[in-house]
Amino acid sequence: MSDLPKISVVTPCFNSAETIRETLESVARQDYPQLEHIVIDGGSTDGTIEILRGFPHLTWITEKDEGHFHAMNKGIGRATGELVVILNADDCFLPGALRTVAAAFAKNPGWDALFGDVVYVDAEGRKIYRRQEAVYDYSVLLYGLDYICHQSLFVRKGIYDRLGGYRHKEFLTSADYEFKLRLGRAGCRVGHVPEWLVNFRYHARNKSADLRVIRNSNREAGEIRRQYGNPGGWRGACLRLVFKAKRQAQKLLWRGTCDLIPGTWHLRSHLQERTHASSTPGLDKS
Repeated sequence: MSDLPKISVVTPCFNSAETIRETLESVARQDYPQLEHIVIDGGSTDGTIEILRGFPHLTWITEKDEGHFHAMNKGIGRATGELVVILNADDCFLPGALRTVAAAFAKNPGWDALFGDVVYVDAEGRKIYRRQEAVYDYSVLLYGLDYICHQSLFVRKGIYDRLGGYRHKEFLTSADYEFKLRLGRAGCRVGHVPEWLVNFRYHARNKSADLRVIRNSNREAGEIRRQYGNPGGWRGACLRLVFKAKRQAQKLLWRGTCDLIPGTWHLRSHLQERTHASSTPGLDKS
């Protein structure tokens, strides 16, 4: 047990009483002894705090913050583990996820971070679709699309200390995309584990299902890409096609499969013009 790296799970939340119990239980059920779970609550008033009090192993605080990514930064700052992962208050680890991650880092000690595969589920936990990935590729992220779910991204705490946290003051909904690019630009070695690690839930209180958030994320992602050297315009559009095709070729080579149906098609019926998400300052009343 002493050889296992300590993993810090950071869960940002705000008025998450409908879903957070399942999230907390999915962490508590992990067969992993070197674990701390930190919850950063934004001042919930819906019963979330009462649920947190029922999990004595947690480290948690409740206070107003500047949104989801600010809460993530606060949790990372408090983390004492060698590895840090962000698990949202409506998502769940699959059984054995943390041991899978620890084994992958032990086998690949030069990795600075890793990510795994994700299952998209609905409000009742029913599968929408499974998304397999193949490899971290900076060029695909920059010119193609953001294909890494931060719920499956485990980063060494020393990398956060060196690169800094999420630029929450600049990007309300796409700061995680910028950080994933920052990993690549800094030369970090990011591995991939071909295992299902997380259930990513789409539901009526989910920001990812809110079309207001999606539109803002697309706008912010465009600005991030420009900052990182993507030319945009017609050249950027051509590059997007090329590098999206490269991603599918990588999947075919490493996983023996590719996406015949885009993920956006699987998720389209679960999107809403306005969900009940309320932790994105500036978009709540738009």
